[in-house]
Parts: sequence; structure tokens; C-alpha cells
Amino acid sequence: MDLPKYPLEELATIKRKKLDEAERILREKKEALNHEIEKLRKAEKIRDTAHDHKRAKLKQLREELDKGTTSVKIQRMKQYLTVVDEDLKLKTDKVEEQKKEVAKAKNQLEEARRVFFQRQKDVEKLKLHRKEWEKEMKGILSQKEALVTDEVGSSMYIIKKQRQLPLISFKEKKKERKNNHHG
Repeated sequence: MDLPKYPLEELATIKRKKLDEAERILREKKEALNHEIEKLRKAEKIRDTAHDHKRAKLKQLREELDKGTTSVKIQRMKQYLTVVDEDLKLKTDKVEEQKKEVAKAKNQLEEARRVFFQRQKDVEKLKLHRKEWEKEMKGILSQKEALVTDEVGSSMYIIKKQRQLPLISFKEKKKERKNNHHG
């Protein structure tokens, strides 16, 4: 006898599809995090370059002050340093914003990971349930087959006995007739 169809097959299929979807989303979130981290590295590199430029201009200003350069030239250098400071501040702000984006991407990745593991647990629970169900069904089928086998065996025994009865009675009657004729 074949096992009946697993009653939760449709649910198992849905759970597997949800697991596949969660796995796809998890991959996407990992890629998104890597992308945001790469953007952060680039922003930090640009900021560091601006910071190095500011230090170089400050050093140049000090050297000019030590030389005793004209106040007009020093004034221009100070104005330029103000522009460099503003540029550095903008680039530092971009780095801070990008750090927030990285943190957001990490949170999304963690959430995707949590959902994935939950879906994985759901699928595993259903697999275990199916194994238990199949084991139970095989036991029930085995009992039914044993019952059918017993019934068939009993029926065959009864049929065999019924067939033997006429033979025995026929042989006994024949024996009785012989005994009656001789006696």
C-alpha cells in the first residue's frame, strides 16, 4: 500500500518558497552592506585627502609667517584656508552620513538574517513533522496489512477446512459401508 498524500504538502511548499525568498533577500542585503562600506571607504579617502591638503596649507602659512611675508599674501592664504576648512567640513559630514548608511545597511542585514533563520527553522520543523507523520502512517499501513493478512489467512483456513470436511465424511461413509457389508 502507498502512503496517502502528506496533508501539509502545500504549507511545506509555501514555507520552502518563503525560505528561498529570505535567502535571496539576505544575499541582496549583504551586497548592499558591502556597497555602502565601499562608499564609506571612498568618502573617508576623499576626506583624508582634504585633511592632508589643509595641513599642507597651514604649514605653508606658518612658513610664510616665519619669513615675514606681506599681510596681503597672508590674508589671501587665510581666506583660502577658510575655503579649505569648509570643504573639509563638507567631506567630514559626508563621511558621517555614510557611516549612518552603513549602520542602516547592517541593521537591515541583521533583520534579513533573523528572518532567514526563522524561515529555515519553519522548514526544518515541517520536515521533522513529515518524517513523524510518515512513520506513523507506515505503522498504520503495516497494521492494516497485518489485519488483511490475518483475515486472508483465516479465510483460507476456513475454506480449506470446509473442503476437507466433505472428503472426510465421504471417506468415513465409504468405510462405514465396507464395515456394514462385511459384518
